[in-house]
Amino acid sequence: MHDNQLTLDQIKPLADGRVGLAVLGFPINHSLSPHLHNAALAQLACHDEKFKNWKYGKVELAASDLGKALPKLWDCGYKGLNLTIPHKVEVLPLLSSIDPDAEIMGAVNTLVWKEDGWHGCNTDGYGLEAGLRESLSVELENAQVLILGAGGAARAAAAQCLKSRCKKIWLANRSIGRLTEVVHALSKTFGSKRIQSFQLDSLPSEVGNIKGLVIINATSLGLKREDLCPIELDGFDPSCKVYDMIYNPAVTKLLEQAKYGKMSHANGLSMLVHQAARALDLWTQGSVSVSSMYSGVRA
Repeated sequence: MHDNQLTLDQIKPLADGRVGLAVLGFPINHSLSPHLHNAALAQLACHDEKFKNWKYGKVELAASDLGKALPKLWDCGYKGLNLTIPHKVEVLPLLSSIDPDAEIMGAVNTLVWKEDGWHGCNTDGYGLEAGLRESLSVELENAQVLILGAGGAARAAAAQCLKSRCKKIWLANRSIGRLTEVVHALSKTFGSKRIQSFQLDSLPSEVGNIKGLVIINATSLGLKREDLCPIELDGFDPSCKVYDMIYNPAVTKLLEQAKYGKMSHANGLSMLVHQAARALDLWTQGSVSVSSMYSGVRA
């Protein structure tokens, strides 16, 4: 298996001694994950030859095919998987076990091979916190955070913020139904005092006036050039810090607005790298080089 993109029908048993890793998503052609994982695996192979046989690829997979793909990948010799849109929540009923943190987040982005099936973990929260610290010098403790979206990535982000003792979070989404579900789920674990929500087109005035507010885009709006901006930043204080989980394209319409408003801003590459390093830790039990992952992406 190489870095090329596969479909469900193209997944074949791996040659003896080969270990497969992959990211599953739809669409998946934008993913840079193979570049950073294979760069880190090459670094690991310098110290342990067994990792020369480990390769990471990507599989474009519609949500309706996830139930077929997981047992097939397990049978074909894959030992670890990453999940991106739209699989992070839909995968939950298909797993044999799940980490407590992932259960709280209500979403899984990393699967680890076990003898009785796939075990689900979530490294997105860890990656987000590390990415915010590295890219924007943000510490979540006592921070006030606005999270855009109500899918798996948004819920994982919100859970990480609450777990890391943020002062308050606001959740904003177009669909009030899904938003209500996420708020209810988070409130069961963390209580409701630090959580508020609103529809994206009904921004409360007090949110825009918060100094140092951390704005996180956890929607898919921005993946396509023709996408609308998830929120208009005109009414926000210029001291806001804007983090877009999207990393490809590197500059989304949201980040263009942040730059125009002279706000500190960053795309999701740092989150991608740090969540990937944590996932590779889980699969290899090795010491993964974050710098090698950055080198792989830049190359």
